[in-house]
Amino acid sequence: MNQPSSTGKLTDTVVWINGTFGAGKTTTVTRLTELLPDTLVFDSELVGHLLRHLLRSRPPVGDFQDYPAWRYLVPHTAAQLLAHSGGTLVIPQTVLVEQYWKELMSGFDGLGLTVHHVVLHADRDTLTHRIDNDTAEAGARPWRLDHLDAYERALPWLREAAHVIDTTELAPADTARTIAARLGQAES
Repeated sequence: MNQPSSTGKLTDTVVWINGTFGAGKTTTVTRLTELLPDTLVFDSELVGHLLRHLLRSRPPVGDFQDYPAWRYLVPHTAAQLLAHSGGTLVIPQTVLVEQYWKELMSGFDGLGLTVHHVVLHADRDTLTHRIDNDTAEAGARPWRLDHLDAYERALPWLREAAHVIDTTELAPADTARTIAARLGQAES
């Protein structure tokens, strides 16, 4: 489904920015959209919020990613967004369950979409420091800290499934340039 645009860049491409809280996903994505033309950011959490609202009377789940419908709808929503807008779709979303990632990838593959999976990584001390000092959503601090163990357990499969960028000492703008350069290599 990837087609060259008039600029020679691939279109209909998904860049999935993975990594735990504090790795730099949000700020990196902001910088990445400044570097990549025709970029649309898809917050897949919105699909999760929709499912929680619609399925609230059903047995509750601990995380919206636990809904099989979320894992189905995200690739299909991405495909529809790309059909409407073209270009590059950036999805900043932590996925730490390998089976969930496989289901997502199966969906993207079935729709003919290329996914560039990038994991932003930082050491635990750096992640803890960043989470402790995040003033935007200070109330989420305990929940974010609780996910650091799950992230460390997921690292082995994440390293196999993605290109890992260590953001411990890397500024978000530099991280974004690294991703953009990698996409340029993948597109040539």
